[in-house]
Amino acid sequence: MSPSRRKANGSRCSCIGEINGIAGDDSGESFDLSCIHCNGSDWIKTDLSTYFSSDDSEKLRRIIVASIKGFSIGTGIKGGLALFSIVARFARRRSSKSRRTGDFSNSEAIAMGIKETLRYGLFLGTFAGTFVSVDEAICSLAGHQRTAKWRALFAGLVAGPSMLLTGPNTTHTSLAVYILMRAAVLASRCGIKSKRFGSVCKPLTWEHGDLFLMCLSSSQILSAYILKQESLPSSYKSFLNKHGGKDLSILQGIKDLASAKPFTNLRAIEKYYKSVGVDIKLDPSMKIPCSMIHGGESCTKHGLTFFLQAYKRALPVYVPVYLIPALIVHRQDLLKKQYSILGKGLLGTARSSLFLSTYCTSAWASTCLLFRTLDTCNIPLVAIATFPTGLALAIEKKSRRIEISLYCLARAIESFFTSMTEAGYIRPPKILRRADVVVFSVSTAIIMHCYAQEREVFRSKYLNVLDWVFGVPPPPPCEET
Repeated sequence: MSPSRRKANGSRCSCIGEINGIAGDDSGESFDLSCIHCNGSDWIKTDLSTYFSSDDSEKLRRIIVASIKGFSIGTGIKGGLALFSIVARFARRRSSKSRRTGDFSNSEAIAMGIKETLRYGLFLGTFAGTFVSVDEAICSLAGHQRTAKWRALFAGLVAGPSMLLTGPNTTHTSLAVYILMRAAVLASRCGIKSKRFGSVCKPLTWEHGDLFLMCLSSSQILSAYILKQESLPSSYKSFLNKHGGKDLSILQGIKDLASAKPFTNLRAIEKYYKSVGVDIKLDPSMKIPCSMIHGGESCTKHGLTFFLQAYKRALPVYVPVYLIPALIVHRQDLLKKQYSILGKGLLGTARSSLFLSTYCTSAWASTCLLFRTLDTCNIPLVAIATFPTGLALAIEKKSRRIEISLYCLARAIESFFTSMTEAGYIRPPKILRRADVVVFSVSTAIIMHCYAQEREVFRSKYLNVLDWVFGVPPPPPCEET
């Protein structure tokens, strides 16, 4: 408790009241430096200097901690992906025992992985540090209450260009579009609970909207997988080629047939099937691609055999997806509830693997069914046949459906606009060289605004991560109710 502020004659000082927002003693008094009695007190000077130095050090601590935590998340995520890629690379090399022309050596791949990991760490570390710095600077200069409604929006916008640290010539269209989708979801949730926009946003509350988005995304993604793979990011293209389970020569044959072009590689398809023990002769005048898709098998038998193979391919994908978070999130309960945690992880792995294998199997089954029914194959039918494939998402847990559908929607949008741009229907503005940075910055501005002003629209797990990184301080005491 601070001493009572009285004059030499024992009367109270006249500067009682809250001035400059600095709290006084337990009686609620505050200190005015313009008062000759307060200003002349050594203990008051010491108390005020301690107040300001501790406040500034807390702000600096928050900036440093946010930067470190952002860096750790960036290096953890990218480093984990790089490690998985390197391990998979070693496994492929060991099985093939040959090196393709133009492929990187193992040492080059490791060096590249480390470089990308550090870049992503700097990106997220700088983003977190910049956001907190701008937030604290505005709060100090213009006040907490006066800037509360727009401060996080502006800080998120300023922090967005940190994406350039991943490489000045490296575009991240997929990431930018995905973050934009996340921002749109949060904005729609804000609109739903708003009295002004609630009626407009009501259709967004549709229970099965995630399945519809997945079907819409599947139509574009799987059509691009068959007809125009160059519109897809290289990493995603590799993922589809692996889990699609078809040789590139088969995809080229289907593309030729759907585009009504002469076949250019029927011999290559026959050679591929011969290498796996199937001897077939393809008809150049075929109307439907079933013989190219599954060789000498019937459509039904192919569906069953393909599903089993697809499930085996899917399991290694989801084991780390469920295992790593379990080790991190439930690390304290591993010894007490190891069987419960392990059981949930195994169930989640089996369920998600079932989704992916069903998704891939239904893609080929639906195309075969539609082509056989109509006895023709063309580009519109490819898009129509792959639309219902997205219904496989219903196998996943409800909480994961929206995440997967938004991720696929971001990929679909990128593929669609890339195709439209290459076809000449869309001309990108010459003045805007890094549209991905602009989209990312606007999106992070919306997300951080919702984080500061509409926290209830976030799911708890995301809110916990954001709170852990940014450590946004609570409102001042005068704002608490």
